[in-house]
Amino acid sequence: MNAPFSAGDRSRIVGWNPSRQVTDTQDVYRLVILALPGFSQLGLSSFVDPLRLANSISGRSFFEWTIASPDGQPVECASGFILSVGSDFAGTGECLQAGKGPSMVIVCAGEWVQRQVSTSLTKILRLCKRHGVPIAALGTATWLLAESGLLDDTACTIHWDKRAALSEKFGRLKVTDRLFVRDAHLVTCAGEFASFDLVMELISERLGRDTALAVCRHTTAGHWRPASDRQSTINAGETGISKPLSEVIRIMEEHIEDPLPLRDIAKCVGRSQRQIERLFERSVSSSPMRFYLHLRLSRAKRLIEQTELPIVEIAIACGFASASHFSKCFRQAFGASPSTCRGRQSP
Repeated sequence: MNAPFSAGDRSRIVGWNPSRQVTDTQDVYRLVILALPGFSQLGLSSFVDPLRLANSISGRSFFEWTIASPDGQPVECASGFILSVGSDFAGTGECLQAGKGPSMVIVCAGEWVQRQVSTSLTKILRLCKRHGVPIAALGTATWLLAESGLLDDTACTIHWDKRAALSEKFGRLKVTDRLFVRDAHLVTCAGEFASFDLVMELISERLGRDTALAVCRHTTAGHWRPASDRQSTINAGETGISKPLSEVIRIMEEHIEDPLPLRDIAKCVGRSQRQIERLFERSVSSSPMRFYLHLRLSRAKRLIEQTELPIVEIAIACGFASASHFSKCFRQAFGASPSTCRGRQSP
């Protein structure tokens, strides 16, 4: 059986230049990227392009990568672009089983990740764990690690759009809203631009901060964010959203299942109820509690679309005391009942 990175694979690697190969092969950090149909091109490019630039800036191919799809055929991303691949999942599993695995395996998935668990993928992930090969899940791919049983009692993160569904589906997980979470062998990342922050940390650790800063300058990014930074659906600095208002909304987002009265929210941020009401009226033309209700209903809609949880459980998870009240509010907000909304969903 061939090694996972043959000469043919290297000819397909972006940035690979045979004239400047690394003399010490132990210096090369090899990655296998498992790309599932519908993956985020933004998340993948944000991770891979900085590696290419790091190779170019340092004048040596410190990083090499190859891409594998489930069946070895080109795979289509969510934007419709077709990505060429160098191998399939079965071949990657065979290499791992033979002890010829890469330095890291990267998993990239898409919106319908709940339906993309497969025997071949699960085998790869478990072989990685057995052989001590680190795994990084970008964006929604955290779901696949959870399905494979690799994240029990482990802190993790996922793109904010799937966070509620992941938490409800896998109750034992410690799901955070950080950009990425790392331990010795598992990395979970929110994906999209957070993939850039993750890979910049990897480049800095392996090639030094100066090289990482040079990559940042080339991408015009200026800097990269630390893992501890939080994902946020509404950021201070966004048009009309002040920092105090952003803090109030963050507290609301953290208390979806157990909604807080406005007086308690006011105490948390050290402001009066009237001050908070003025903030909402000025910035979003809504009362605080109406906005809060919209946040809860929006989360409920995502749970309906992304999970198979019973409607009544979703109602409770989003802070509604009864299914009838939930259905009434949901219909008023979205023009359809929760059951009708679920019936519309298809991959």
